[in-house]
Amino acid sequence: MRTEWVSGNGQADRREPKVVVGAAIIADGRVLACARSAPPEVAGRWEFPGGKVEPGESETAALIRECAEELAVRVEIGDRVGRDVRMAHGRSVLKVFAARLLHGDQPTLLEHSELRWLTAAELDSVTWLPADAPIVAALRPLLATG
Repeated sequence: MRTEWVSGNGQADRREPKVVVGAAIIADGRVLACARSAPPEVAGRWEFPGGKVEPGESETAALIRECAEELAVRVEIGDRVGRDVRMAHGRSVLKVFAARLLHGDQPTLLEHSELRWLTAAELDSVTWLPADAPIVAALRPLLATG
């Protein structure tokens, strides 16, 4: 997927969109949802933990790093969940992966204001960020089977 912008001098600037990865951490038929604490315009909205893939980093390595930084947990990354979701006017793309906690780790509030484990029936009980919302429907079958 390529995105094209027109720069100030009228020339097209083509580059790959930045990749943002998210973890749908699933345990006992529930998925972990995290409430943003910042910036103010998205504070209190819900997301899957994750972040930007750094240059030279694989998507799975980025997700493992982000889960450790944001939640102090070790995770095993599984299959993709849902489709690529365009973000930031097409300059970024969100890719969400199923994940599971390792070694009995339990998430810690480090960067979020609240954490909730949601069943399939509870997925609509929080207000998801626009980029994360399309993933919710793809999650339902995964939660139904546990």
